[in-house]
Amino acid sequence: MSKFKKKKSGGSPGISTASLPDIVFMLLFFFMVTTVMREVDLKIENKKPSATEVKKLEKRSLVSYIYIGKPKERFQAQFGREPRIQLNDQFARLEEIGAFALQEKESKSESERPLLQFSIKADYQVKMGIVTDVKMELRKANALKINYSTEKGIPRMLR
Repeated sequence: MSKFKKKKSGGSPGISTASLPDIVFMLLFFFMVTTVMREVDLKIENKKPSATEVKKLEKRSLVSYIYIGKPKERFQAQFGREPRIQLNDQFARLEEIGAFALQEKESKSESERPLLQFSIKADYQVKMGIVTDVKMELRKANALKINYSTEKGIPRMLR
């Protein structure tokens, strides 16, 4: 039999970095697709009330939000401490809700308009009077699909 000579090497071969750019771009693309940018800068304090029976909304793109709560500290000198209504990124009066509802309907396609919902995100300390006023203004604008945004858990009153 013949003997084979083994080559002596100084260590293990180096790791190939040829596929590293592919991996980096895959991760970058993944995070670009899955990241959702915040659309609204809240100017009010908004601690949602808790509820035990909660249903998750299916298509969030068909939901327009109306925020109700007292202004944050930096806005209290200008707007006071009473609960205010925020539509998108600005404070609004009660009379402006109808125009907001119509504008939101117009921004959707004809097939999506019947599916559009308005979600009221009210702070848990807000009185129901202002919430009822908002609901009445939405009804006047024929925006009849209204829901309340809550977080899942035991209601604060029962804790």
